[in-house]
Amino acid sequence: MTAPQPPEADTGLLSPVRAGTPVERAVGDRAWIQAMLDAEAALARAQARLGTVPAEAAAAVTEAARVEHIDVTAVARGSRETANPVVGLVRELTAVVAATDPAAAEYVHRGSTSQDVFDTGAMLVAARALRLILADLGRVADALGRLAEDHRDTPMAGRTLALHAVPTTFGLKAAGWRQLVLEAAERLGRLLYGGLPVSLGGAAGTLAGYLEYAPGAGEDYPARLTEAFAAETGLAVPVLPWHALRTPVADLASALAITTGALGKIAVDVQSLVRTEVGEVVEPTVEGRGASSAMPHKRNPVLATMMRAAALQVPVLAAGLTGAMLAEDERSAGAWHAEWQLLREALRLAGGAAHTAVELAEGLGVRPARMRENLALTGSQVVSERIAAALAPYLGRGPAKALLTRASAQAQRAGRPLGEVLARHPEVTSHLDHDRLAGLLDPARYTGAAAHLVDRALRHPASGPEATAAEPDPDTPDPGQLVPDHVLIYPHLYTTAR
Repeated sequence: MTAPQPPEADTGLLSPVRAGTPVERAVGDRAWIQAMLDAEAALARAQARLGTVPAEAAAAVTEAARVEHIDVTAVARGSRETANPVVGLVRELTAVVAATDPAAAEYVHRGSTSQDVFDTGAMLVAARALRLILADLGRVADALGRLAEDHRDTPMAGRTLALHAVPTTFGLKAAGWRQLVLEAAERLGRLLYGGLPVSLGGAAGTLAGYLEYAPGAGEDYPARLTEAFAAETGLAVPVLPWHALRTPVADLASALAITTGALGKIAVDVQSLVRTEVGEVVEPTVEGRGASSAMPHKRNPVLATMMRAAALQVPVLAAGLTGAMLAEDERSAGAWHAEWQLLREALRLAGGAAHTAVELAEGLGVRPARMRENLALTGSQVVSERIAAALAPYLGRGPAKALLTRASAQAQRAGRPLGEVLARHPEVTSHLDHDRLAGLLDPARYTGAAAHLVDRALRHPASGPEATAAEPDPDTPDPGQLVPDHVLIYPHLYTTAR
């Protein structure tokens, strides 16, 4: 007889962009359970700070709040009976505490509610994932900066609506990619350092349960408890309980969508440039990567493909998370629950895309010779705009453009370089001599301000989290630290709210 098999884990089979990446572990079931346990332990310590829970009880809860003590599968299956995993988790945590300190078990989840624990845990999970994503975005931006600098003056065809337009430089393209990455990092940094709040509202957002367990604590107790809870977790202090005010989740969703959109732009450009007939860049080579199951000659652009796939999915998930802002009453029956898997998948995909982008950006091969070959494909028609502008002072802007339109069509029909056709037009030769016309027809000399734009972009201060967000207090817990499932950050590390 076949032995019973354990429940299958989500290995990323259908989502290769994040399969095996660090973000998977940071947002997996065990990590999510640990984050909720961290929230429970932090709450007990916050109450102990204010004298409403014995310090030894808070220490016992903190010591017990480790995922290895919890049957994660049992908690997950039990959530079918309560519509959320916190009820079963609290029951298991209470039993673990009671096994070593029965008196301390009374103080587990004291005055709290499931949504406080889940939402705070979700913000901790998000913070830990954002730290990974930001680290990868930093490497991507650095690599793109090097590409921009190295290819500041490398000419290539600028393409609009899929066709050759006017020349540009690969350096400017890379600088544009870098700018998108930095802008995405800035948004994520603002969230990581001050935009991910604790959740503390009690059963219906009034903190009544917390007050009831703190007789005589004073009218300012809810505010002091929220601040202490924020200090213990390293998260932000919200103005109000946000059980049904879902801006924090919607903000996070938006930033993740922008992040994958930025990486997706890089991906679609790379996919266009690696086409056989274009061949201007190549993805980094790894043995076996990009192999086709049928065609031995192919090496598919798998890194860009995975990044693009993520960029197409996350905005859809973000739309669902934004839609969940329509949360009725003081806690939603369904909208809140609908967020959970959408948020996790958005974090996983964004993290996977950023991790993949590191390898792509750091290993991208650039082929300047091929770029020049492609620039020559139109026989200098790619600079027709420039010739028209040079003739405008003599012929007028409209007639000059009309002349170049006719000449370009004639060159294309005859399969001849534009310069040969123009050399037969008296309207051209009477104003532009051979040498000047030849210079104007050189695509490499018509890249406009591209080089200066690259310099400007590279001089611009990095807009990532280090440049835009306040540096965390070294004595404050770092919500972005990826804590192994079996390791807790202990209370002595938590001193002040960020």
